[in-house]
Amino acid sequence: MFWVRVDNRLIHGQVVEAWVPHIGARCIIVGNDDLAQDELQQEIMALAIPRAVDSAFLSIDQLVRDPRMTGASRDATLLLFSSCLDVRRAVEKGLQLDTLNVGNLHYANGKRQLSPSVSLGPDDEACLRYLLGNGVELDFRCVPNDPVHVRFS
Repeated sequence: MFWVRVDNRLIHGQVVEAWVPHIGARCIIVGNDDLAQDELQQEIMALAIPRAVDSAFLSIDQLVRDPRMTGASRDATLLLFSSCLDVRRAVEKGLQLDTLNVGNLHYANGKRQLSPSVSLGPDDEACLRYLLGNGVELDFRCVPNDPVHVRFS
């Protein structure tokens, strides 16, 4: 399974303990320009990843050119983004995806709380509308066994 998730925390307990086993991930790829240049943060995040799971921290430009993002090589891959904007940039640059799991976007002033774990600002909403308009299904769940109860349009 190829699973794409937006979660401003990136790699953390829910991802490692719930999503990795759920999709049978053998690879976690993080698409984030800042993290791709920060080796210390990469090392810290990599400590949470099980040894049997490969990982890569790529800029958005690197990500869309990476051979692991095409065909069968995407199987058993969990692709993480920290923001809706990064997902949109990747799609605009050619990343193909069918579903986006919107798992965690923290609340801040000016954001509308959509679920206990997802709050959207105007930029987030515009990005999600763009993705919907490009045929991407939105899946609002924090963990795999959560019911899909949020609808966004």
